[in-house]
Amino acid sequence: MMKKYHSIKPGKPWYDTEGKRIQAHGGAILFWQDTFYWYGENKEGVTDEKLLWHNGVRMYSSKDLYNWKDEGVVCATHPEDPDSPLHPYSKMDRPHILYNDKTEKFVLWMKIMGKDKIQYMTVATSDKITGPYRIVNETIHPGGMNSGDFDLVKHEDGSACIVFERVHSDMIVMDLTEDYLDTTTRYSVHLPRKCPPYVREAPAVFHRQGKNYIITSGTTAKFPNASETVRYDDIHGDWEELGDPFVDDVKRTSFDSQISCVFKYPYAEDLYIAMGDRWLTDLPEDRPDITAIFESKYDPDKKSDLANFPLYSLTAKNTSLADYVWLPVKFVDGVPKIEWLDEWTIEDQIAKS
Repeated sequence: MMKKYHSIKPGKPWYDTEGKRIQAHGGAILFWQDTFYWYGENKEGVTDEKLLWHNGVRMYSSKDLYNWKDEGVVCATHPEDPDSPLHPYSKMDRPHILYNDKTEKFVLWMKIMGKDKIQYMTVATSDKITGPYRIVNETIHPGGMNSGDFDLVKHEDGSACIVFERVHSDMIVMDLTEDYLDTTTRYSVHLPRKCPPYVREAPAVFHRQGKNYIITSGTTAKFPNASETVRYDDIHGDWEELGDPFVDDVKRTSFDSQISCVFKYPYAEDLYIAMGDRWLTDLPEDRPDITAIFESKYDPDKKSDLANFPLYSLTAKNTSLADYVWLPVKFVDGVPKIEWLDEWTIEDQIAKS
């Protein structure tokens, strides 16, 4: 029988209640009817991403955030259709789910990197949180843009928006339609940067005590880099840059992870948890500075392929073995701070708050 977990150990292998590695990469948490649902990219069977990228969206459920039951693949691949956005060779990334109160549907958005590196969004829906999710909008280019990593934001009035990286350019906020199945024409532009590694991606949006925050990563493919935080009152308004939230992160690699989600623990007044992926688990400690290498080699005029940089050969592409880095978020004068902990418990964090 699988041993039960009583704590969280960032960067260590994490297994479900059946003893299998959890496959919810680039994922997020949705709290629904007293249960936590963790979902993400199912990398089961992926030993080389050049041969196979994903096996659908997988979901797990838990009551305590430590022990996770496999709910299975909730949005399946379409192996019979090579043109489908959900073909296993199609690069599906970073799924996000919102519940629409008016339509009573769970709405799943997925980033797709299609042929010729054209990136777009695909939307699926389900009557149940655990699926199955069926595609209802196959190809969305928000505002005609090439869209990258993203997050979905549901406002208090029930309206919603998408925050995404306009590939290798800036961050876009665009309102969703009332049913969350498409984008509207209203959008705003934020954090313009000249090129990778400065361009921001992987936005993780959260709300605390009347303020709103977004933590992002830089753009260095799967190599870890320094994160940045912004704070805002109006998501379409000005964003205040607050710097890197990771404390004493000497290598400036977000503790060798990439942010995917920040969520509020519902049973405590002020406990927030940052979720990240340690995509690469075998990079040497004495490796060169990642950002410096990208600065020297990336040519925005030639649209360099980040995945073809020589340093990428240092690591295997077996993302099914990627580990998760979950850490509590603390706030100092309203600024998020994330410190490394080898092991921690929710109970201890609540007691300290």
